[in-house]
Amino acid sequence: MIVAKELPASGEVVLVKINKIMPHGAYCSLIEYNVDAYLPISEVASGWIKNIHEFIKEGQREVAKVVFIDPSKRALDVSLKKITSKQKKDKIGEYNSEKRAEQLFSKALSKLSGAELADIKSRLSQKFQTYADVINAAYENHDLLKGTMSTEAANLLVEIAKKNIKPKSYTVAYRFEVKALNGKGNINTLKEAFGLVQKAGVSVLYEGAPHYKFTATNKSYPEAEDMIKKSNSILSQFSGKLSVAEKGKVQ
Repeated sequence: MIVAKELPASGEVVLVKINKIMPHGAYCSLIEYNVDAYLPISEVASGWIKNIHEFIKEGQREVAKVVFIDPSKRALDVSLKKITSKQKKDKIGEYNSEKRAEQLFSKALSKLSGAELADIKSRLSQKFQTYADVINAAYENHDLLKGTMSTEAANLLVEIAKKNIKPKSYTVAYRFEVKALNGKGNINTLKEAFGLVQKAGVSVLYEGAPHYKFTATNKSYPEAEDMIKKSNSILSQFSGKLSVAEKGKVQ
């Protein structure tokens, strides 16, 4: 975060460090906030826990969910058992991305004075919540940075963003069952149809007749989906020659 919040929100997924383990819980610090939290033993894992040390260790970093908060006392309870594997993976990825973005931000503007940086951060915080948002804006649409810093500073951010960010891309894949009809000219008909599909940017992988996997990659997920739909439309032009059935998305 560009300007750190005082406290997390109830239900927020946070990163914690286990500092001290007690018989009925553990005291933790929130890595992204200047505040401590308590992890009750009942929130460590599902089921009965005989020995808490079998589940957590001091110094261990974990992803947790805020389950209780008293802002007036700055008192927090967190839970490990209420976190799904996806939430854990997403949070760790989000944290690593944010630290990387903060490093790029600091590197780009390293020659500015402390006062200048503080002023820029204050202005940025009115438009963006995270450094990752700032770096993405510098990469995708640097006009969004107007009013937050000088043109020179914005150009430095754009330069470092262009050098360090790989363009996002999305890949979608669907399985199709494609059969040539009428026997004669089957192979040529399939070659012609699949050739048009490939010219539209969709790859075709043979998985054993009559099963094929169509894959499309695009910087936009909806556009990648549209590419698959277009390939289906292309195949429909061969009605009477081909039997085509979409069998669903490949997960």
